[in-house]
Amino acid sequence: MQKETQLQSTSSKQASAGTATGALAGLRVLDIATFVAAPFCGTILADFGAEVIKIEQPKTGDALRQFGTITECGDSLVWLSEARNKKTITLDLRKSEGVDLFKKLVAESDVVLENFRPGTLEKWGIGFESLIEINPRLVMLRISAYGQTGPKRGEPGFARIAHAFAGLSWLAGEADGPPVVPGSTSMADYVSGMWGAIGVLTVLRDRERTGRGQFIDLGLYESVFRLLDEIAPAYAKYGTVRERMGADTVNVVPHSHYQTASGEWVALACTNDKMFERLAVVMGQAGLVALYPTSAIRVEHRVKVNALVSGWMADHSLAEVIEKTREGGVPCAQIYSVREIFEDPQYKARGNLLHIHDERVGALVLPGPLPRLSETPPTFRHAGRALGADNLQVFGDILGLSAEQVAAHAESGVI
Repeated sequence: MQKETQLQSTSSKQASAGTATGALAGLRVLDIATFVAAPFCGTILADFGAEVIKIEQPKTGDALRQFGTITECGDSLVWLSEARNKKTITLDLRKSEGVDLFKKLVAESDVVLENFRPGTLEKWGIGFESLIEINPRLVMLRISAYGQTGPKRGEPGFARIAHAFAGLSWLAGEADGPPVVPGSTSMADYVSGMWGAIGVLTVLRDRERTGRGQFIDLGLYESVFRLLDEIAPAYAKYGTVRERMGADTVNVVPHSHYQTASGEWVALACTNDKMFERLAVVMGQAGLVALYPTSAIRVEHRVKVNALVSGWMADHSLAEVIEKTREGGVPCAQIYSVREIFEDPQYKARGNLLHIHDERVGALVLPGPLPRLSETPPTFRHAGRALGADNLQVFGDILGLSAEQVAAHAESGVI
């Protein structure tokens, strides 16, 4: 807790001074996207010191503010977590005056993040081809359901649709049951944000060489499909269509979930013959190695091998299973709910749970930023801010508008 408190104190000083430090300090990002996908890219960049300016619709703001559990301040926990470290301003990009102000901001920025349907920004006069003329060094991340090209480019979609279209939902569930939600309904959004951050950083590196920006084109479904190991080459070469297998894995046994005698569930990973040999010793059944010496043989006898492991697990408590597998060098862990996560010393030691105090809602615990860097680690400056909290500062400091001009634009609905 002392380390977490120290981080918060340092971050608060940075926020009050209006400065940021980190590997990406000096990078200015305009986040005009909605919900999670492209904005999560902005969250990653902001964690490492980039000045990320979240641009929202006046009065209503980003729908993410109302997505999830609503807190005392009127914004959701998702907003407070995922809009952290970002400045928030309002600007109506559907008004000509709003477009003019946005273009002026683009001229002074490095990156634009967007996830509208393809063609929307072009309709508003702020597509990439228009903006690159204003700022030849501009980097634009464009995330949409199906990407900027192809027959489905104009169709809407969210993470659940991406999971289905990418083939992930087909794989999630028991063999004799229907497809289920693969863990999180927003996974495709978060993964796309990560791919987006990779794309932005890659283009920024290329910009150092060429002096010119470019856009990144990413479909939500592509972000998920790229993670599905060998399903594409296996189908193309052998016609294999992988089916739902519950907790099991297609090419490895035992590699599943098992219930202990005390009722808890554990995940066990025997990814190779050496691990199975270790497990057999731990179980006191070393002779299993001669019966099932290779992965191929164990897969062929999947039901029998799983039954042997399940039987051993059912005879031992969780504490016994964890102790014996740890001593034997076999990868095994209890399947946690968030309750166990908050109690586990590993999470505390790594700072995975960031304890902060927000001026609007008080004490909060947020997921800690990743990844760790040895010299320029990520920092926390503030949780997601109120709608338009930084209007005066951003429009004043970057564009030179006076308080009266900002007020006039607000009165007309532009800001």
